[in-house]
Amino acid sequence: MERDFFTLPPDCTDRATSAATIDFARAFRPGEAPLSEPDVLVRNISDTAMWAAAYRARETERPGALFRDPFAKRLAGPRGQQIADKLTFKDSWAWVTRTYLFDRFIAAEVAAGADMVVNLAAGLDARPYRMALPEGLAWVEVDLPDLLAYKEETLRSEKPACSLERIRLDLADRGARQTVFERLGRRAKRGLVVSEGLMIYLTADEAGALADDLAAAPGFRRWALDLVSPGLLKMLRKKMGADLDRAGAPLKFGPPAGPGFFGPHGWKPVEVASLARTADGLDLLSVWMRILAKLPESNGTQGSRPWGGVCLLEKG
Repeated sequence: MERDFFTLPPDCTDRATSAATIDFARAFRPGEAPLSEPDVLVRNISDTAMWAAAYRARETERPGALFRDPFAKRLAGPRGQQIADKLTFKDSWAWVTRTYLFDRFIAAEVAAGADMVVNLAAGLDARPYRMALPEGLAWVEVDLPDLLAYKEETLRSEKPACSLERIRLDLADRGARQTVFERLGRRAKRGLVVSEGLMIYLTADEAGALADDLAAAPGFRRWALDLVSPGLLKMLRKKMGADLDRAGAPLKFGPPAGPGFFGPHGWKPVEVASLARTADGLDLLSVWMRILAKLPESNGTQGSRPWGGVCLLEKG
C-alpha cells in the first residue's frame, strides 16, 4: 500500500499518472461485465464508492432531479449499478438526500468564504466537476491510491471548475494523515473538511482520533459529516452487514451521543439536518415514511430510534 502522498498539478490533468496506475485502473474499468450470482457482491471498501455513484447516476436521470452528476454513471459502471440493485435500491431516498445535503452545506460554506475543501475518503465524488465552484477554490481529495487511479483514468478528458489536488493516502495511517492535515491546514485560511460516507466504517476510538487530528490542523474551520444513531446502525447491519463484513468494511459507528460525540474532540454542531425530515420536505418518501418523518425530531442524544443525518461542525 502506497504511503507517500502524490499531488496532481492544479489543473488536474492526468499527465502524472504512472503506467502501473493505469494498469490497475483498467482492471476496474466501468465497462467490466456485471456480477454473476456466485461472485462476491462487495469485494472491498472501494466498491462502496461505485455503489454510491450508482445512486447519483439514477437521481441524475430522474425528472426533477435534486442534482445532476453527468459523470456518476460512468464512474459507477455495471458493478455499482448491480450492487445498488441487490442491496438498497428501494432506499435510494436516503442516498439522494445525503448527497443533496452535502451539496447544500458545501455551497453555503464556499459562498461564505471557504478557500479550501478537503474531501476525506473522496471515493468517486465528482463535485469539483459538477458543482458551480469558484476557480480560485482549492479542492483536495484524499483516498486510497488505487481508487483515485481508477477515477483519474475515467475522468481523464474532463476539466474541474476549480483547482483540484489528489492525495493518495490510507487514512488509517495516522502519522501520514497528521502530516497531510498539518500541511493542508497551514495553507487554508477557512478550510472545510468533508467526510461523506466515511464515519460509519470507523470505531468510536478511530472517529475520535480522526476528529482530534482534524482539530489540530490550524486552517480547518468546519467539518461536514454524516451520522447514524445506534438504532439505525443496528438496522443497517441486519440488512447489509454480511456483505460488507465479507468485504472487510463492517459498519461500526453510531454514537449514542449523536453529534455531541465530537464535543470533547474540539468540534461543536452548527447545523444538523435529518435525512428523513429533509427527504419529506423534498417529497421523496413513501406514505409510511412520511408519517415516520413527522415524528418529533431529536438531533441530540440518540438511542434505539432509527435516525440518520448530515452534520456541520465548527471547531471550538
